[in-house]
Amino acid sequence: MDSTAKISFKYLRDYLTLFAIGGAIIILDQITKTLVRMNLALGETWSPWEWLEPFARIVNWKNTGAAFGMLPSLGDFITILAIVVAIAIVYYFPRVPREDWTMRLAMGLEFGGAVGNLFDRLTIGWVTDFVSIWRFPVFNVADLSITLGVIVLLLGIWSQERQKDLLLDSIDADLHNDANSDQIPEENLGE
Repeated sequence: MDSTAKISFKYLRDYLTLFAIGGAIIILDQITKTLVRMNLALGETWSPWEWLEPFARIVNWKNTGAAFGMLPSLGDFITILAIVVAIAIVYYFPRVPREDWTMRLAMGLEFGGAVGNLFDRLTIGWVTDFVSIWRFPVFNVADLSITLGVIVLLLGIWSQERQKDLLLDSIDADLHNDANSDQIPEENLGE
């Protein structure tokens, strides 16, 4: 296999990974949003049990802002930002080492969430949110995916920093032990 074919196969494999993660999120996000829009009028609420409704319910909610209803007047900016984020992820994903699975998973979750909400913005002009838990802002699968992506990214960074610290501690201990082993023990000095 020549080097061009190897590079092409690498990119194909990388993009299959990204689009599998992101695609699963996008499909789940769009199916759930479609079900909500088909079965509930805008603002209408549904809960399987009356006692659960104050704590968790499904509501058809129109969101013109960012995740969790933040920045409602910046819809156009958020649309452009989502496009930039999606393009950046597609560009950088193959450059992330395969061993860094937390970064790759985080990028896939971020990509799926960004594109899921972007699809709504471009097709209906706003994002459909529907999960309402107690007093927390209403959200959707894409918002949850973006949030999980950030959490996975932070945990991955923390884990890598911890591994580096442990490695440095191990190297320091080895250097300290080597330095001490080069010294002549005091009891052997008088002989």
